[in-house]
Amino acid sequence: MSSSPGLVTVILLMLGQTHGNSVTQMDGHMSRSEGTSVTINCTYSTSGYPNLFWYVQYPGEGPQLLLKAMNANDKGTNKGFEATYNTETTSFHLEKASGQESDSAVYYCALRDTVTQTAGGAEHKL
Repeated sequence: MSSSPGLVTVILLMLGQTHGNSVTQMDGHMSRSEGTSVTINCTYSTSGYPNLFWYVQYPGEGPQLLLKAMNANDKGTNKGFEATYNTETTSFHLEKASGQESDSAVYYCALRDTVTQTAGGAEHKL
């Protein structure tokens, strides 16, 4: 009995800019055949050294942390996905060698500045 390969559907959302810091996801909606590689591009713009995050939201569920990188050249891996914090290209692309139908979800790239010095306490911004 043969079965046709499933389809991996990925929806990408860009989180808004805050005080000159931003992330950009170039692809909107993408579909890939099951078993093929998946790359979701994410570039960032910031004046500091951000912490970078990938979140995933499966149908009917809330967003969940998938990967994070706290320092330049960190490489995160989870559920077959990996992303490398690249300061030269200001990117944190999410990759998976072989996408599965169960990977169909909405993926969010996000950043948060790392505050190293303050003159009156740290400020938390959403």
